[in-house]
Amino acid sequence: MNPAGNPTALPRERTDLPAEVAAAPAPILPVFAAPFSLRVADPDSTDPELMAEWMARPHLLEAWEQDWDAERRRENFRAQLAGNYSRPCFLSMDFAVLGQPELGVRDIAYLEFYRAAKDEIGAFYDSDPGDIGYHIATAETAVIGKGIITAWMSTLNAAVFAADPSCRRVMGDPDYRNKAIERSLAKIGFHRLAEIDVRPDRRIALHAFPRTPADLPVV
Repeated sequence: MNPAGNPTALPRERTDLPAEVAAAPAPILPVFAAPFSLRVADPDSTDPELMAEWMARPHLLEAWEQDWDAERRRENFRAQLAGNYSRPCFLSMDFAVLGQPELGVRDIAYLEFYRAAKDEIGAFYDSDPGDIGYHIATAETAVIGKGIITAWMSTLNAAVFAADPSCRRVMGDPDYRNKAIERSLAKIGFHRLAEIDVRPDRRIALHAFPRTPADLPVV
């Protein structure tokens, strides 16, 4: 088991962790009000097949570069759930909010919550063991461009802080070319800290939303 608590290291996961960072528990998942709900991915269900189909869609394939088959996704889910670095989740929505109650509650996006200090970005700012980062892949095209995800994101930071009192910041690390997600982060109060080359093939725009002004991190 590596210092982050996983049997094997996941991509982006740091292994050179001080004891207080290694001891931090897995992300505590936030709770969202209707019409949204969150659930943890289940590797023994059809979730891996769903993710394989989602990540092959052009808009997600370009952004995530994870055109994995279902078996590789299943193994990745299991590795995440075995440790305390990250948690794979699905965001669902009741389509009654769009005037389509006949569609019921459906999964619309994939989310990963992770301990930012255990992630590769944790080496580039004054990270705290409780910091939470997240990634989102919106798969349901019916909600894209309607303000649905922006409305949900506006509740995200408060929900994360409410769920985990140890969290001082919510972190975002989109690709520096992804101006759409940067605009979304700016709308909900994130601070753009810097552009950083976290490795030769990855340049990010590091963002933070602090619990209090004093919690704004330094790069």
